[in-house]
Amino acid sequence: MELRLLALYPDQMNIYADRGNILFLQHRCEWRGISFAYQGAGPGERIDPGAHDLYYIGGGQDRDQVTVAADMVQTKREALAGAVEDGAALLAVCGGYQLLGHSYQLGQETIPGLGLADLHTVREPGERLIGNVAIEADLGDGERLLAGFENHGGRTYLGAGAEPLGRVVRGFGNNGRDGLEGVRRGNLIGTYLHGPLLPKNAWLADRLISLALGRRYGEPPELEPLDDSLEAAAHESARRAAGAA
Repeated sequence: MELRLLALYPDQMNIYADRGNILFLQHRCEWRGISFAYQGAGPGERIDPGAHDLYYIGGGQDRDQVTVAADMVQTKREALAGAVEDGAALLAVCGGYQLLGHSYQLGQETIPGLGLADLHTVREPGERLIGNVAIEADLGDGERLLAGFENHGGRTYLGAGAEPLGRVVRGFGNNGRDGLEGVRRGNLIGTYLHGPLLPKNAWLADRLISLALGRRYGEPPELEPLDDSLEAAAHESARRAAGAA
């Protein structure tokens, strides 16, 4: 089997250990004898919705999001929407998560989003939402804890039909008010958790791998167990940092 991953704007949206997340996915595939094919797509580059089964959008500062947003909508939205509808997995972190929605309002400027999830993000008066965070999430295989770090000035609000990734145990989440974090739609996941996310939550990495392989090979495979003693220690450390041990 081969996992085919496409990172969108890897040179512009990469400030939250995003390469670390990709490397973690690569290693967990290769340790199991699964081939790993990586490709990046930058400004002006169109994508083939059938060529990849896992898509990744990392985090960027506001100026980075402004730079890529219009290009993303113009050159990638249609293909990305088609891939998601066809069962491809997508993970978007922080700034990438915000771009999944309808728009991001920055003062008088409205940044267009992909419209792949029913949400919008705004800048409101108040301090940035920063700190260790833990949420309870269920991706179809039982409720588990995700732990990470959040640092965002935007406040994200889900639409009436949107499903959150999880509920906040510790931290702020989408907006610091409603107790929700992230978004989930089929195999699409958006979240503010980084620091990086996947090495601290190996079960989520494996779930993404399984979903992506399932799209190409018919159904999500049962992945071979690995010695995750170091990964478990990293997860426990992140839980303790968030006060959710």
